[in-house]
Amino acid sequence: MAVQKIAAFSDGDMGGNPAGVLIAENHPSDSDMQRIAAEVGFSETAFAAPLKDAFRVRYFAPESEVPFCGHATIALGAALALRNGDGIFTLVLNESEITVEGRRQDGVISAALQSPPTHSAKASPQLVSDALDLLGYTNDDLAPHIPPAYINGGANHLVLGLKTREALAAMEYDLASGRELMNREGLVTILLVYTETPQRFHTRNPFASGGVYEDPATGAATAAFAGYLRDLGWPHNGVIDVVQGEDMGMRSLLRAEISPIRGSSIRVSGTARFMEP
Repeated sequence: MAVQKIAAFSDGDMGGNPAGVLIAENHPSDSDMQRIAAEVGFSETAFAAPLKDAFRVRYFAPESEVPFCGHATIALGAALALRNGDGIFTLVLNESEITVEGRRQDGVISAALQSPPTHSAKASPQLVSDALDLLGYTNDDLAPHIPPAYINGGANHLVLGLKTREALAAMEYDLASGRELMNREGLVTILLVYTETPQRFHTRNPFASGGVYEDPATGAATAAFAGYLRDLGWPHNGVIDVVQGEDMGMRSLLRAEISPIRGSSIRVSGTARFMEP
């Protein structure tokens, strides 16, 4: 079984977040999927198998299974478009059912996912304090217009809004300490956000829970964040653009389309590039 390597949310023929994609008639065993994900070494690998008129999909990071991964879903959409032709594909996840659309046009492959429903809640003061300590920030670094919160669009994240782009660039932390905090609090990632304009954001995404220091593009966190902006009554005008990965030298571009219905699915889209085997 060959694993395809696809960078999702790419910036032309550069950047993006590499994901593994394995499409097979049946899933390997849990232990084999975990082993394959660790051998691939990307932040996530998506495993898809036909299930009636859909695909049963599971996502594994190098050290754990995760309930939903946006960039691996975009990579899977690109792979399915090449395999089956352009279309909208139903995906049955561990905890929800979503779709991904894959399209080919003029040599460019694009994909768009519909996330699980979104929800958010105020973050506890203790968690905020612990996260700031972990990442080397203080309360003075926080942007008041994006209050710290638990956000979810298929997986749990903590969002911290930062006042300056310089603060975002300065992020650093201890991986083992980050893993302990995220696993203790049931977080898949921490999303750090700087607001350039009401519709354009710069983000970084520590992913210590999966054994990865940082993701260059995170569709699940982007969906959760877009849902949170809707909860806040943010003037998003139905769409936001997210730039991620610049501080890693892997610039990635994500777009989130936001319906006015509170809690509803977010459409997250981008392009994908196939990597050398």
